[in-house]
Amino acid sequence: MLDASPRIPNYLVPPLLPPPPPSPLEPEPEPPPSSPPPTKPYQFLSSLSSLRVTSEFDSDSRVFFHKLSCKLFDNLAKLKLSFINNAKREITEPQLALSSKYLSIYYDPEEQNAIFQGYYNVGPTWHFKAAIDVKAQQGELAAIAKLADPSYAVEVSSPVPNVSLPKATFRFPIGEFSLEEREEDDVPRLSINGIVKGPILYGVGAARYIDEELKLRYSYKDGTMSFIPSISLPTNRASFAFKRRFSPSDKLSYWYNLDSNYWSVVYKHTYDKDLKFKAGYDSEVRLCWASLWVGDENGKANTAPMKMKIQFMLQVPQDDIKSTVILFRVKKRWDILLLSHATLLFLLAMVFGHLFM
Repeated sequence: MLDASPRIPNYLVPPLLPPPPPSPLEPEPEPPPSSPPPTKPYQFLSSLSSLRVTSEFDSDSRVFFHKLSCKLFDNLAKLKLSFINNAKREITEPQLALSSKYLSIYYDPEEQNAIFQGYYNVGPTWHFKAAIDVKAQQGELAAIAKLADPSYAVEVSSPVPNVSLPKATFRFPIGEFSLEEREEDDVPRLSINGIVKGPILYGVGAARYIDEELKLRYSYKDGTMSFIPSISLPTNRASFAFKRRFSPSDKLSYWYNLDSNYWSVVYKHTYDKDLKFKAGYDSEVRLCWASLWVGDENGKANTAPMKMKIQFMLQVPQDDIKSTVILFRVKKRWDILLLSHATLLFLLAMVFGHLFM
């Protein structure tokens, strides 16, 4: 909506003939901006919001996963409720979350536990985070300092109320590394983890050091081919991946583990953004499979046609063809019409009470 621009005040135009022109009149002062009408008590309850319902069914596990979410108070907070409906029509693993810019609350009714997470920024340089687990009576405090270049940062975090040396993480343009004290056989030791990556030999090389294991990885990609070898030290476990694109819609991928001789291959054909076919074989589980995706495989349900994603999969065991199965997975989202916050909170309270009573 266009903003109303201020009106330009009118001035008297001085005459061109003598006598000398009088001085122009002073412009009339603009009226002060009108103050917004006072907010009525409980006015936020009458504002409108939409309720989003997402349901997903997996034929392999035969369970339904449901998620209800809505934005409250002019998008200042988001309320989310999720639960699983198993094959026995029992409701399990309910989770309730209320998140905002500075505070997030996660509640587990089965465990009767809540987790609080807080965030606070002091200018563009300092960022503070805090988390607490009510049932475990443990938490963590963290402070992040960013330098003049945003790609450089230092984070210091410490568990509470345990007394130990804080964990320090240093981030820079080509990677990061962290220093942390850990106890091994009741003996405190300094642990170093980190990752460094950068361009090398027309590709990208990466070195990751975690738990005294060094993983080296190299990736070369061009318009039609990718070659990705990797090795882990000191175990000397090596593998490589080879990917070949024959056309914008056809791609073949091959993986091979040198230490175990296991391999797998996948062929993918993309008809368009919302229709994809895959077929492959995995030697480790000796399984042939084919899959058809209706809807973007890696996208959300609200971007798919009719806000629904469907996957059909055929699995053929190599050792027992008679055990061939057809599986499917469906994910559907509904956007319920705009409701007032009072009605929305009442409906969620009814669902919450039905689930946890």
